[in-house]
Amino acid sequence: MTDAAQVDLTNCDREPIHILGAIQPIGFLIALTADWLIARASANTHEFIGLAPDDLFGRPLSDVFTTKAVHDLRNRAAILRGPDAVERLFDCVLTDGRQAFDVALHFSGGQVVIEAEPASGEHGDASGTVRSMIARLDQAQDFASFYREGARQVRALIGFDRVMVYRFGADGSGEVVAEAVRAGIGKFMGLHYPATDIPAQARELYRRNLLRIIADVNATPVPIVPQRDETGQPLDLSLSVLRSVSPIHIEYLKNMGVDASLSISIIVDGKLWGLFACHHYSPRCPTFERRSVAELFAQMFSMRLESRERQDTVEYERRARDVSDQLLGAVASDETLLQDPDWLGDILTHAIPADGVGVWLSGKHAFSGATPSVEDFRRIVRALNGTAAGKVFATDSIASIVPGAGDFAADVAGMLAIPISRSPRDYVVLFRKELIHSVRWAGDPHKPVSYGPNGPRLSPRESFAEWKQLVEAHSQPFTASEVRVAETLRATLIEVVLRLADEASAERQQASARQELLIAELNHRVRNILGLIRGLIRQSNAEEQDVAEFVKVVDGRIHALARAHNQITDDHWGPAPLQALIDAEAAAFVDERERIVTQGEAVHLNPNAYSTMALVVHELVTNSNKYGSLSTPGGRVTLGWHRTSSGDLELEWREAGGPAVTPPTRKGFGTTIIHRSVPYDLGGTAKVDYAPTGVHAVFCIPARHLSEPRTITGAPTIKYPRAAIGHPQPTPDTLLKGQDILLVEDSLIIALDAEDIATRLGAATVTTAATVEGALDNIDAARPTVAMLDINLGDRNSYPIADRLAELNIPFIFATGYGEQANPPIEHRGRLIVQKPYTLENVARAMDSLLGPADEA
Repeated sequence: MTDAAQVDLTNCDREPIHILGAIQPIGFLIALTADWLIARASANTHEFIGLAPDDLFGRPLSDVFTTKAVHDLRNRAAILRGPDAVERLFDCVLTDGRQAFDVALHFSGGQVVIEAEPASGEHGDASGTVRSMIARLDQAQDFASFYREGARQVRALIGFDRVMVYRFGADGSGEVVAEAVRAGIGKFMGLHYPATDIPAQARELYRRNLLRIIADVNATPVPIVPQRDETGQPLDLSLSVLRSVSPIHIEYLKNMGVDASLSISIIVDGKLWGLFACHHYSPRCPTFERRSVAELFAQMFSMRLESRERQDTVEYERRARDVSDQLLGAVASDETLLQDPDWLGDILTHAIPADGVGVWLSGKHAFSGATPSVEDFRRIVRALNGTAAGKVFATDSIASIVPGAGDFAADVAGMLAIPISRSPRDYVVLFRKELIHSVRWAGDPHKPVSYGPNGPRLSPRESFAEWKQLVEAHSQPFTASEVRVAETLRATLIEVVLRLADEASAERQQASARQELLIAELNHRVRNILGLIRGLIRQSNAEEQDVAEFVKVVDGRIHALARAHNQITDDHWGPAPLQALIDAEAAAFVDERERIVTQGEAVHLNPNAYSTMALVVHELVTNSNKYGSLSTPGGRVTLGWHRTSSGDLELEWREAGGPAVTPPTRKGFGTTIIHRSVPYDLGGTAKVDYAPTGVHAVFCIPARHLSEPRTITGAPTIKYPRAAIGHPQPTPDTLLKGQDILLVEDSLIIALDAEDIATRLGAATVTTAATVEGALDNIDAARPTVAMLDINLGDRNSYPIADRLAELNIPFIFATGYGEQANPPIEHRGRLIVQKPYTLENVARAMDSLLGPADEA
């Protein structure tokens, strides 16, 4: 269908000269040495510039081309970047008294290769053309119309009889997913082509050289003279615009009845996604300029396609993470749910569509929906233990790893297995039913090829008549996004399954693993609490109060956190009622309970939101006691809440009957908590109005932090990393002089404390982020010079940020509260890790090791 069909390119240097060492006769080629002496030329140079190759060899290019042409070519050569770069010049007069040429320039094996075609004389607005084409493309509502519009735009530009969007499958086969075609010549839409039509070596050439043109399949190739250099090597024409093609491919096109072809690569995420495959049923050569515009459009098409695919993936994985949060929150309170296949199936299939679920746990099984028999399931588990190697494993054909699985393919044909133990043993397996469907091939893909007229080489297919194949014993394949989601679910399930007791001989080992996890979790929580208290003390001290007032303020804040902690630990660190939080604060500060009036339905907050709102409500109540409506006998506070149409919780605080209110003249720590905690820690919003009649505040808490009463469907357990507590020592305030710090920490209070430490060490700027997405956006907006990453960010980790920093060669350190339990992936093993809570000493020591001695200048 496209270039180099069934050609073995592994030994390219042994190919006949008309494959590697020849060009199409629509232009000419000159190869130059590093000092711009002519070393090779195509045999047809006399037709274009009046000089034969024998008259060119060894001569400086300046003796052949005009001074201006050589100047322009040298300038273009100077801006070539990368091994596969090609530069172009249009309407360039190479020799006096002769026509102008469109020129392509690239490097090949240390030589400069110049290719030229007679200039078309077109001087259109290329950027305007592509912009108009992309504008039409962006109006496509779905992928099918997006592909179709891309094919229409390319055909309108180059005028070929047929333009197809050809997509490669995971198995290397291709499918025509869109087509724009001249009426009356038949359609290829929906046809599949076997992987052998385009070998892997040819696909690599497509990835490097984005556009290939065959103007006339009957044209006689023009050889390059000499064929080989002094070392016996031919000129590598992989990036050549005029490169001739294999006779195997020419025969392939002739078998299809095609007289001219053009292909433009579609590259997505650095890989060959597919092609714009263009056929014409008579010789045709679009102008160099139009081909260049088509190539630019294809690059823009690829970028738009990649963006659309990523947007779909991000949205899907976001929904799947919500399912993972629900799974963790529910099983954390009732571990027996892991052995309930009906419940598991209902939860998991919201993220990954499936027809049935099988659970294999400690030698026991449980089924829900469409599943194999117990004996067949046991065979599947044995095969997984030898194949999956502890990783998520997906296949659309169980028969590919389990002999005889075709016998039960009518019930289940495909599966996605999620290991839920540290070693291959326990699994949750999602099953999909058999999907019998017909695939339309352009000829029989299984028909053996035969020897042909090209000597002892395989001949391409001669028949392209539609051939239908009935595919059985296969299910709908699992997508790459579904496999990534399964990896996330695996981490969630493993965290839970480690709490379960093993039976018989595995009981002692499981108990040890569970004890290890509990110790790490206890260490985690204790260190984070120490970090919070330390941050509260430091930030409260910044308000410059006297000792008695300072002790009172800190004591109140710590008690607010303690009350919140009691509420959320009553039910194994589960959701707690908002009303209980408000009642606790009211009882602590207000004698008459009716002075704080609450209005709203019963609602539960998940642990991280509960702790955050405890501090916010505490600061509102204490401020009102000092300065607001609760400071006078007749004052009153109304605190109401309701769920919005999107499921978020909107909470409103309104004071009345107190003294006249004026906006604060300085921004203390309490004010910072009220204004910034909900946006920073919870991703919500906070609006505070200091009206003369009383403070009016509105907070919006996203739905993911809420749970319905009597059900546990909220976010996962709060996870804050921990580390060792250091003893402050004198450190230079120039250690981070001139450095722009990126600090990633999901707790506002801890982030403020770490920000202060970085500032005291001399940092020029400190940018904080609480999420992976926020950190990546900050990196793109203003690249930092050094970074400190909290490993655990709620239910996620900071490794994607670490990957991006490593890619940009930006130094960074990790921070954690898990102590020795921290276990970064192998690509980040050996990185410096600061043990939390942050101290001036341990941060300075880590930064000094990372950056070297402080700048004493």
